Amino acid sequence: MLAQEKHHSAYNAWETALAQLDAVAARMGLDPGIHQILSHCKRQLIVCFPVKMDDGQIKVFTGYRVQHNMARGPAKGGLRFHPDVNLDEVKALAFWMTMKCAVVGIPYGGAKGGVICNPKQLSRNELERLTRRFAFEISILIGPERDIPAPDVYTNPQVMGWIMDTYSMSKGYSVPGVVTGKPMSIGGSEGRSEATGRGCVFVIQEAAAVVGMELKGAEVVVQGFGNAGSVAAYLLHDLGARIRAVSDSRGAIVAEDEAGLDPRKLLSYKKEHESVLGFVGTRAIRNEELLCLPCDVLIPAALENQITEEIAHGVRARIVAEAANGPTTREADKILYDKGILVLPDILANAGGVTVSYFEWVQDLQSFFWNEGQINEKLRAIMTRAFNSVHGIHQEWQTDMRTAAYILAIQRVAEATKIRGIFP
Repeated sequence: MLAQEKHHSAYNAWETALAQLDAVAARMGLDPGIHQILSHCKRQLIVCFPVKMDDGQIKVFTGYRVQHNMARGPAKGGLRFHPDVNLDEVKALAFWMTMKCAVVGIPYGGAKGGVICNPKQLSRNELERLTRRFAFEISILIGPERDIPAPDVYTNPQVMGWIMDTYSMSKGYSVPGVVTGKPMSIGGSEGRSEATGRGCVFVIQEAAAVVGMELKGAEVVVQGFGNAGSVAAYLLHDLGARIRAVSDSRGAIVAEDEAGLDPRKLLSYKKEHESVLGFVGTRAIRNEELLCLPCDVLIPAALENQITEEIAHGVRARIVAEAANGPTTREADKILYDKGILVLPDILANAGGVTVSYFEWVQDLQSFFWNEGQINEKLRAIMTRAFNSVHGIHQEWQTDMRTAAYILAIQRVAEATKIRGIFP
């Protein structure tokens, strides 16, 4: 089992999502009918499809595409290729996407998808054949006006390019708006690759100001040195923070020098060695140790359910910024809140990715593109506004930031649902 996934299979993500919904619904006195609607996913597609492997054998893979709610617009959500993908996980992630899009105020509903596979064990040709066949199987649901996939765990711009091409071939013309997170050459947006990490940093900056923390000299720990985690690390490093420890799927390291790690050098090292382990000036530690290191900012940027009840007792950060989806269990949430730790919930902290995906989609639809400076300026404005809205509810309702974010999101989805009414 991967180092940062030790706790992943011990919890049911959909049960966690429903528990979060139930708790917030009770707190805000949510209409029972709206509660019922949000407790179910609108559509759930399961596909089993054959792929010819390089050795000529046929292997059947299972994939999912789930649309949770589309009251506020087309469904939006990533596709992940991972051995532990399961339907309940995908349902939970789709639910969180509904909440996330509502929190930042972009006109999308929530969706998610995935294929049970280990892409690290597939050749490039096998990965392409798997992707194209999966794209064809879910083409009955996706489309620029219906459901727009994006990259997620172990998927990337190239995978999105294959999906866009496969869908376009079935239509007979190019449809760049069917996916986001594409390469720039086929309609991708500037700033997309850094968007999740950059958006997380914008929210951390706002939170640091609220708690009176100077980011210059602040100690930061990052669990998951992938796209979001590495970007957040080097952007915080640029602001003067010290990156004390990081982890990836193969293990965790902590800096032996007080100056901390240089994230950009570490990123180059990881590209060459496929892991952060062994980086000069560091020693290896267990994932549990990394999460419990004393620091100012802890960024869980790996997978779900990493900060469990057991781990939460040992967390010693002032701010926890969830760059991953669902990294904190419900039991752990209460412990962190009682300890006075400010948790920036996933549906706020990592919404930068879907926000810039929205920008990409808009640019594709109008065939008019913005530069990176414009993208980052628009992203900062949306993330700052979202933080202020959530923090305002946090203060008004005297509740934790996660509950505040859900209150804001559910209010917006409920309003859209009531205005649209129930068909027929």
